[in-house]
Amino acid sequence: PYRHDIKIQIFDLLGVHPVQQKEAASMDLIKAIVKMRSTKEAQEIEELERASVIGYKMHTTAMRITKPGLTEKFVAGQVDGTANSYGAMVSFPTIFSQHGEIMHGSPSMAELESGRLVLCDCGGETINNYCSDHTRTFPVNGKFTQRQLEIYSIVEACHDYALDVAKPGVKYMDVHFAVCRLMTERLKELGLMKGDTDEAVAAGAHAMFLPHGLGHMMGMDVHDMENFDQINVGFDEETRPRLDQFGTNCLRMGRRLEEGFVVTDEPGIYFIPALIDDWKASGHCAEFLNFDKIETYKDFGGIRIEDDILITKDGCRFLGEHRIPYHPKDVEEFMAQNK
Repeated sequence: PYRHDIKIQIFDLLGVHPVQQKEAASMDLIKAIVKMRSTKEAQEIEELERASVIGYKMHTTAMRITKPGLTEKFVAGQVDGTANSYGAMVSFPTIFSQHGEIMHGSPSMAELESGRLVLCDCGGETINNYCSDHTRTFPVNGKFTQRQLEIYSIVEACHDYALDVAKPGVKYMDVHFAVCRLMTERLKELGLMKGDTDEAVAAGAHAMFLPHGLGHMMGMDVHDMENFDQINVGFDEETRPRLDQFGTNCLRMGRRLEEGFVVTDEPGIYFIPALIDDWKASGHCAEFLNFDKIETYKDFGGIRIEDDILITKDGCRFLGEHRIPYHPKDVEEFMAQNK
């Protein structure tokens, strides 16, 4: 019981009041359904591939039309219309914002400004309810600045590194922290972090920049089976999120990967002014963070790159026939050729 409409439906069917439903739920039934739905059959993978094709069309529409002077709402509306025009709907409300540091930034009537980055997180949902979920971050004017490239290249490397690490038998929590260590190393090179990498990640210092998990299960829901509670879907007896640590408490997926799982790979780096102020004032993780340098990035925004990956027999692969451009040169070339 996660959504209000499900709670009402359960009340109608079983007579269990919404405030009593979590305690009354059958954990055996939940675990059985999670086990059944976690591993995708061949026909489900085909449906997810179709959803990814729609996602490709949505994202390339955004990249093609984005230019200074248009509003965030206008571009987001074209993105949503693209899903509708292919007989689908959006798999979640489209995120399209120049304030990429806001995790779920709804498109506003603000005009797109040259020199800024815009973050687009959207996906398509097929008529059979299978979803795609991709994120791209790109320059409004089609050309990255050197400063943007420095941060973008770190997210790009983390995104690609997950593909090397994720495979059957590996805990996705370990993939997450492997990515966090790489991110920390690269941020140290820019002078934004300092100290021992393992100690910094153990202390949660990286969560200043990556306050969420690497990804989540995906399927018929974009956060697959969220009605059964993410902790029952993304974790098991040997993996549990550290609820007492900022960032780690937001992991949605940590369990051992199996062939047929579909998960998102979505690292990001965000410069959140309020969080910077809070940690600086309290001295939180000060031994690992160069706050004076971080202060100069308060107007930067945020970057996320996200794709959907299928766990295969020996490793993993992207879903979708075509890659939405994300390597910087490819992004710039695509935007230049489609104006």
